[in-house]
Amino acid sequence: MSAPRRDWHDDTKVARLGRAHDGDGLTVNRPLHRASTIGFSSVAAIDAAKKKRFDKGTVFYGRFGTPDVFAFEDAITGLEGGYGTIAVPSGLAACVLPLVAFLRPGDHLLVTDAVYEPARTSMGEFIRRNGVDVEFYDPRIGAGIAALIRPETRMIYLETPGSLTFEVQDVPAICAAAKAAGVMTVADNTWATALNCRPIDLGVDIVVQSATKYIVGHSDAMLGLVTCHEAHYRALREAANWLGYRASPDDVYMAARGLRTLTARMRQHHETGIALARFLEGLPQVRRVIHPALPSHPDHALWKRDFAGASGLFAIILDTPSHATAAAFAEDLELFGLGFSWGGYESLVLLADPAHARTATNWTEDGILVRLYAGLEHVDDLKADLARAILKATGDTANRSVHVA
Repeated sequence: MSAPRRDWHDDTKVARLGRAHDGDGLTVNRPLHRASTIGFSSVAAIDAAKKKRFDKGTVFYGRFGTPDVFAFEDAITGLEGGYGTIAVPSGLAACVLPLVAFLRPGDHLLVTDAVYEPARTSMGEFIRRNGVDVEFYDPRIGAGIAALIRPETRMIYLETPGSLTFEVQDVPAICAAAKAAGVMTVADNTWATALNCRPIDLGVDIVVQSATKYIVGHSDAMLGLVTCHEAHYRALREAANWLGYRASPDDVYMAARGLRTLTARMRQHHETGIALARFLEGLPQVRRVIHPALPSHPDHALWKRDFAGASGLFAIILDTPSHATAAAFAEDLELFGLGFSWGGYESLVLLADPAHARTATNWTEDGILVRLYAGLEHVDDLKADLARAILKATGDTANRSVHVA
């Protein structure tokens, strides 16, 4: 296979990066290596590998990675535009790794108030316990974050948009303030993937994402990814070793296979998600649709500036104070499964209350937040399913028929 080129389109990169070379009897896909012990020809070879065990591509012991894992990491690096990528066991593991690698007792960590809730819990229950001052900030703070940076501030942790309430952050403004103060930035890019947003190009130092979601794409494997500049790579590799992180080669294989269809799937999720969001904006039972790609979203201009496309994940506010009504709506849906996660081929629904996971901002919406994920089912079937369930749950006899085409 020809060497990857920087001017390739994303479709080509997704299809070609990280694959075995064509011809000479080799397989198209990288063979899977299940390994703990690695055999060496001599003591000198072991000693040489040990010295380089944190370098990219060094096969030393199964926990440090094998050629198939390294090839997949290189493919992600090519998409994200960094120096190197580290695959870890889950998306949450990816969120935690930079914190462990770089934060020390006495450091100050600034975190978006819309952060992924399990990551918020890890920061409160684990990172704070180790002497780090964790402070949450308004995700719409933008350049104003400069006022929160102290001499002991070590890191700013972003997530844009938030995966529950979908605030879009002004990443370039935050990164500019961080760089002026010598502060490191980390951004969770799971919602967009590198196809729709490249945080490194916007000034971010380290990008984390849950490959469990869109990259695997089939709801059957768990994996996290951390992509960084060369200056941060060794420290992250060392911290992964401290934590005993190891990405399963079986899960990496599933992610590498899912990667090959990522551009096609993301285009469909974008199209279906926006179509559903616009459709729901027209229903009187929906108080508000929260989707960054809609002009009605307060951060739409930032989304339009920094993103090349949208995800299939968004939220609505049902025009009811009744949790029972919202639960009846969610449970009556036929094509939206009830469950955590997203990024697979199947549509999902989840009721949520952001109020209990906020400290820097207040969640004061009237109505019940329902998070929706648009899978790969036909959009008209999804519209009909949503309309039927909303009408039934709300007892709306005046709108029994809703046009979905």
